[in-house]
Amino acid sequence: MSSRWIVVADSSQARIFGMDDPQGGLQQLETLEHPEALKHARDINADRPGRAFDSKGAGRHAMGTAVDPVEQEQIRFAKEIGAYLKAACQDGRCKRLLLVAGPRLLGELRQHLDLPPGVTVSELEKNLGQFDANEIRGHLPSHW
Repeated sequence: MSSRWIVVADSSQARIFGMDDPQGGLQQLETLEHPEALKHARDINADRPGRAFDSKGAGRHAMGTAVDPVEQEQIRFAKEIGAYLKAACQDGRCKRLLLVAGPRLLGELRQHLDLPPGVTVSELEKNLGQFDANEIRGHLPSHW
């Protein structure tokens, strides 16, 4: 099994590819899916927000959410990807990692990636989730 991994992620799916030869093709190793990210905010957060009393007086007001529900699902998925990659690197399955994602998800992945020492991480800020392995390989740096 290859210790050189490429993770191509979008908000609903992360495909993990292995690469044995820097000039060779990609072999898909795993797919992580998060179908909740495809839902609309109204479907994720279907309940009405709660109500609260003012600290002084008899007024009441609706409580809002601090984070958009769709964004919250993206954060959850980034945490899930990070946990999976951490376990794989601790097991010695991955020594070199290339993260390929759009800017927002890449930022979340950075925050939730806690890899052991000795793992080299590179990034490519592109949303390639809709492409197949051959097309993805064409977008990767040639030295990778």
